[in-house]
Amino acid sequence: MGVQEETKVAERVTLTKFEKREWFLENLRSLLSLDLNQDPSDEDSRSESIQLHRMELTIGNFQEQSYLLDPHLEEMVLPIVETLKSHVKFLVATDPEDVRVSFRFARVCSLLYTFIKFRGYKAIVRFFPHEVADLTIVLDFFKIPLDSSKVSVNSRWEVFYVVMLWLSLVCMIPFDLDQFDEAHERGKTAEAIEGISKRYLGQAGVEREGAALVLSRLYTRADTKSRLDGFITWGEEIIIGSADLFLAIGILQVVCEVAKTAPSDIVQSHSSGLLRIARSVENSKSFEINAVVRKLRTKAIAHAGLRLLPPRNVSRVRKGKSLVSPETHYAPQTEDEDIDVPEEMEGILDDLFQAIQDKDTVVRWAAAKGIGRISERLPSDFAGQVLETVMSHFTIHSIGVATIYEMPSIAESTWQGACLTCAEMARHGLVSNEHLPILLEWLSKAICFDIPKGSHSIGSSVRDAASYVLWSLARAHDPKTLAPHASDLARRLITVALFDREVHIRRAASAAFQEHVGRTGLFSDGIDVLRKADFYSVGTRRNAFLTAAPQVGEHIHYRPFLIDHLFDTTLRHWEFEMRVLGAQSLRAISELDLTKLGPENVARAAKLLSCPDVSDIHGGLAALTELASGFRARNLEQERQQVRPRSSDTRELGPTTAQVFRYLSDVPMKVLQNTRNEILLAAACDLIGASISSAEITLLDKSSVPHWKSIIEIGLRHRNVVVQESATKAFGAVSRLVDCSDDLTRLIRELRVGLPPMQQSLGALVGVLDYKAFPHGLENALTFILESVDRKSSHFLSNIEARRNCYDSLPLIFSNVQDQMPDYISPKFMAQCLDALLLGLTDYTTDERGDVGSWIRISCVLGLSSLVQILFTHSGSLPNFIEYFPPGKYHAAIGGILKQGVERLDNVRQQTGTQFVKLLRSPLPEVDDKERWKMFGTEMMNDGKSEEWNDATWLYPKAVRFLEIPGYRSSVLMGLVLSLGTKTESTHKPVSSSLVGFVQELAPEAGVYPQVNLAGDLVEQLKQNFSNNNIFIPLLQTFNVLLEGGALDSLNGNARGEKQLRGLLSVATRSIARIKNVSRIQVSMRVAVDLLAFPALFSAALEQAVEFLRHQFPMIRAATAEYVYLVMQSKDLGKETDAAEEVLLETEWSTIPGGDLVDAAKKLVELLS
Repeated sequence: MGVQEETKVAERVTLTKFEKREWFLENLRSLLSLDLNQDPSDEDSRSESIQLHRMELTIGNFQEQSYLLDPHLEEMVLPIVETLKSHVKFLVATDPEDVRVSFRFARVCSLLYTFIKFRGYKAIVRFFPHEVADLTIVLDFFKIPLDSSKVSVNSRWEVFYVVMLWLSLVCMIPFDLDQFDEAHERGKTAEAIEGISKRYLGQAGVEREGAALVLSRLYTRADTKSRLDGFITWGEEIIIGSADLFLAIGILQVVCEVAKTAPSDIVQSHSSGLLRIARSVENSKSFEINAVVRKLRTKAIAHAGLRLLPPRNVSRVRKGKSLVSPETHYAPQTEDEDIDVPEEMEGILDDLFQAIQDKDTVVRWAAAKGIGRISERLPSDFAGQVLETVMSHFTIHSIGVATIYEMPSIAESTWQGACLTCAEMARHGLVSNEHLPILLEWLSKAICFDIPKGSHSIGSSVRDAASYVLWSLARAHDPKTLAPHASDLARRLITVALFDREVHIRRAASAAFQEHVGRTGLFSDGIDVLRKADFYSVGTRRNAFLTAAPQVGEHIHYRPFLIDHLFDTTLRHWEFEMRVLGAQSLRAISELDLTKLGPENVARAAKLLSCPDVSDIHGGLAALTELASGFRARNLEQERQQVRPRSSDTRELGPTTAQVFRYLSDVPMKVLQNTRNEILLAAACDLIGASISSAEITLLDKSSVPHWKSIIEIGLRHRNVVVQESATKAFGAVSRLVDCSDDLTRLIRELRVGLPPMQQSLGALVGVLDYKAFPHGLENALTFILESVDRKSSHFLSNIEARRNCYDSLPLIFSNVQDQMPDYISPKFMAQCLDALLLGLTDYTTDERGDVGSWIRISCVLGLSSLVQILFTHSGSLPNFIEYFPPGKYHAAIGGILKQGVERLDNVRQQTGTQFVKLLRSPLPEVDDKERWKMFGTEMMNDGKSEEWNDATWLYPKAVRFLEIPGYRSSVLMGLVLSLGTKTESTHKPVSSSLVGFVQELAPEAGVYPQVNLAGDLVEQLKQNFSNNNIFIPLLQTFNVLLEGGALDSLNGNARGEKQLRGLLSVATRSIARIKNVSRIQVSMRVAVDLLAFPALFSAALEQAVEFLRHQFPMIRAATAEYVYLVMQSKDLGKETDAAEEVLLETEWSTIPGGDLVDAAKKLVELLS
């Protein structure tokens, strides 16, 4: 199994334990047993690299479940560390001039780094050796001049990093470092450690992190802490006076580590210096624009401020819901004794307040965590003031705006930073009961924060952070405190969990809802609602809107809030798909109680039509369309069940579909005619289709919407396909109510000569009309379709999309009238339609988009499949079935479908396979002698797996067997030929190998399909398509594949076979001097040269090969010489070819002068004759 396959398998497996432990340890022992002092050979290096990659991949699979390897870390890491130590000792003891880092040692360090990467350095460094003697070993290693090592820089960084981690551990030994120095060189060891670390502090890779860790450990030692002052001075000078970004990052990392891990007395005594370094970043524009620098600056300030305050024994956070006594009171125990808050704290908090407004999330997140931790150590009053300051950030961009949607884009950063900070303070139990209502009020706005900006919106980070705050409140607050706000909180959370645009926010809101349900138990029907809107249910937007939302809407407590959110937010959303889904969800919720909710929601939706925003109008139209569809579906269901509503129900019903239709007049015609409002035009057509009634149609100009017909006709003439589809559906709805024959005749007359978009619209229109209301219009529609696809007709449509729509309309028409087909369609029309569909299977139109004819071929395959199933299903009602569908037409259709099923395009084969399997499983027609309509060779087609027809390696070995069926042979053969002509290797290789294997199994003149007959069929196709390069070239390529593969060798000496091959040579080389198509000339040349292997054709083939050697195109002459040479090398021509091969090789066929060219060709003929 290759590495890629292993990766794919790993993605599908949910890991529960380290199942490859033995395999990994065996490979580890094998890797560590190698001689690390020697570089491997190229072959061994490739093998070892693959072995290492597999091991790293195995470890990498546990990236998200790294804890599963904890029981095995020691036995895996310890051998690597011991090998590392022993080899470093070897390098230290070696002559410096001979020292070099081998590739094998670099690979060992790379594997160790893999463990550090997925488990963290803290978990791995504890396995490193930390004896006193190790300090000298590590320091001596860094003295070795490794820069001249043969190992690439990309491999050396892992070596330096793991050794730097080792140094960070051994420099913490509990002995004075001066003990390693001579009496007159006190401080030399500490100076060496500091110098080595500073050397790597400016690196771009992880060596910098290791160096920062070493320096922080060094400066926190009791015997070397005095060096921290010098580092602070040096670091401040570097940041102020240097532009080295990576060195600045390294210095800030040291400051963060020192402020975080050093003893409090060291941090407090050096706090001013640490803060100066952090704040000096502001003086450099090149540093200030870097997000990593700003994040580290924020972390350094936060850690320094935290260490200035004494830790407090505060128990403000409720750790979980008590299961012992429901009456347990959660009273936070705090120690509010007098605390001297340092003066620096005000400046530190100001810096952090500025940081929570930063443009980068990582900076805001670091500041939020810092404020939360610092506030936990402050007195309660002071912490309350911090929370008030944080909440004041919500007002910075809110002043002077009417709604949240009018805020500037920059507000997103401020609001998210404030939410993250509030969440951290809530986690630490710092939100008091007095501040809770104010915070919840702001969160109710933040959780819906969505500001349109161009073609997208901003605010998802704010909504996500707001969900995090609400999740934190559930974990930290007493249920009694949250009880007054529980109802509103539940509604808001469930609304966001169902209707937010982003999946991660829906899941975050669902998680917050779950936390409140589990820890407070205050939410109405919490467990039942959570079951309907859990993590998985809201994971898909469509499922959340159309399945989970109606289920939650069954709870009366939540239903009004869901509907309000749909009207206030979703139906007015900036994204088109959200408004459409919102309208569909509104219908689904309204259908829970359509009698009551329907009229109310219709009235609210109608109000949106008066808004100036196009999005609002579209949302209103979409909602009215869905509600009208709901009314109509309810009425149809009542009619089906023959239920008459009671008088009270009739009175309560309110608006009907006809009344909904009247609201369309609220949208001005000029708005719909605006070229940029195509979505409104499509929505208006949808509303007409869903709500129009026969009464409105008969009123004509007195209709409540007099311009409804104009709207449809504008849509039919529109260039946008979506608008066309909506308009055709609307016209189809009208056709089900009144006679539209006159309109149809007029539209055919006007649109068929219009622009291509109009022709496309007309082609789709004739398929959606209901001809039962006006049967006399059917003949007109079918005539239009047949004339539009007939290339000999004066009304032929050259636009490919228009013809495709015409073909798509044919099965729709037959499906519409299938119950009364003899009354609507005559056998003559049926025969013409079948012929048109069969003719469409031969459409190979191409343009700059590629094989666009495949669209028509797919439509014809779908149309033939649908028509066959309709005719077979209703065969009993057709008195003259054989006239409607002769067996010959049926088998011609099957042959045409099979041809498409073996062609070169994957999508065509897939669609064809699906339809073919349907036909294979369809019952025969209920007529006499029905076996005449039985598919030939069904015993060969039992393996009906339609989903695998796009897989060439699965299909073609089976498809070539269809050539054994005489009735479908010619069609299948041409399909295979066209597939052989493709340049796509994934198709060409399987079909060529399958066909060669099949032909090799055939007998020359016996069996179901002799080779002589196969060759004759192909030659006959060559003659018929001599002027059609799209077919002629693939035919010659087929012969070339068969001849190269030796599939036709058995025809050697066979009189009939040689006659067919002679005919092949004749038609392939006919008029070759006048042919300009290079591809055709080349494949003709190959066929002629391949025939040299047949003694009876040698002379004639040689004569033609020489003609190609003397061709006017230099590239043809060169290609011919090369191919003749290859044939001489690979096949026995029965001649001595050494001298001829020498002529072929020594002659410059592409540049040789004319006279010399003739002489060289003559000489070649003489040598081979």
